[in-house]
Amino acid sequence: MSNNQIEEEGEEEFEMDHNKAVVPHNLPRGGEMGGKQKIGQVAGKTRRVLGDIGNLVIVPAVEGKPKAAQITRPATRSFCAQLLANAQAEKNKKPLAEVVNKVAPTKVQVKKAASDNLAPETVIVISPDKEVKQSPLSGRRKTKKSEKTLTSTLTARSKAACGLANRPKIDDIDAADVDNHLAAVEYVEDIYNFYKLTEDEGRVNDYMDFQPELNHKMRAILVDWLIEVHRKFELMPESLYLTMNILDRFLSVKTVPRRELQLVGISSMLIACKYEEIWAPEVNDFIHISDNAYARDQILQMEKAILGKLEWYLTVPTPYVFLVRYIKASTPNDQEMENMAFFFAELGLMNYKTTITCCPSMLAASSVYAARCTLNKSPLWTQTLQHHTGYSEDQLMESAKGLVSYHLGAAENKLKAIYRKFSGPDRGAVALFPPARNLSPTNTNTTTSS
Repeated sequence: MSNNQIEEEGEEEFEMDHNKAVVPHNLPRGGEMGGKQKIGQVAGKTRRVLGDIGNLVIVPAVEGKPKAAQITRPATRSFCAQLLANAQAEKNKKPLAEVVNKVAPTKVQVKKAASDNLAPETVIVISPDKEVKQSPLSGRRKTKKSEKTLTSTLTARSKAACGLANRPKIDDIDAADVDNHLAAVEYVEDIYNFYKLTEDEGRVNDYMDFQPELNHKMRAILVDWLIEVHRKFELMPESLYLTMNILDRFLSVKTVPRRELQLVGISSMLIACKYEEIWAPEVNDFIHISDNAYARDQILQMEKAILGKLEWYLTVPTPYVFLVRYIKASTPNDQEMENMAFFFAELGLMNYKTTITCCPSMLAASSVYAARCTLNKSPLWTQTLQHHTGYSEDQLMESAKGLVSYHLGAAENKLKAIYRKFSGPDRGAVALFPPARNLSPTNTNTTTSS
């Protein structure tokens, strides 16, 4: 057989084998195939290798099933090109955005339009230097009217029924002392509520009828002298108010002769100083200040008698503790207001009638109200003061008028210890201020007659 015939038969067998599906067997290892063949042997079967070399098996076609289409690389490329063409045509049919001024939409704008479910016609993408036209749906979403719920309506009605809706605004007078541990901001309200509940325990009734040798003028003279002693010893103001409380409480339970009245006053101040002061005056100091009117044993015996009658009950709310709180509620850090309020409070301590009729908290509140009227503060009485004192302006009017009347006659009074004390520059000379016109007796009488 010639070489031409071999080549023609090889080509026919290649075409027949190429049209059928073939499955390759497991390729033999290099040793089995005889990888080291001679060049002459390979050259003798050059065209035969394109046909059947023993590693292909012809799989018969299944009856009734068409032949599988042969996929070649040119067909794959044309199919991919067709898919891209279809996708481009689909994109041209349903555009996502309309470009104005030839500016393409950004990814953020396309996502926003898709999330809002807007129609393609309403989404307009423009250049950054122009305003964006929003869709009607977004405008409706922003301008949605807020309707009152049933809960809010019931809450408003409950507040109105309880009076909470129209409650006046109360200033927080302790806001500046939050970091001050000595101010005890967390407990100060409870402390003063306790003072208000227990202040009646330290009050005294009218005891002059049970003192045959004493009268209110003698008491006023003693108080005037004790104020001078208190000032000379440079004692704390708490000591003065506690001295007055101890003195009146003892006189209300024990009959005292006239010659021992000053002794009671000295012993009362000695007890108060031991309770309030860090460095209390000694007994010899009181003997010297009284011009040796009493001996040391007499003072100590009277001190023991007073403590026995009062049953050692010295922790009482005096007008001073209320004054400090009410002045703070009136005008914090106002030295003139503070001096004026203490001036009226000491005038009230000297007057027996005021001491008997007014409880400590009312005396303190009346002093603050009279001071505000004297200094022409506006308003004369605030909601904050009424909240902390518990007194309205009408409740304090009578006692405040009494304090202003004492101020009116302080310059002509023979007992001038308080007047001299508050006429000095260290007290702002508040005693020299003109009395409050709206509370003075002359102005009241004129208004009543007219």
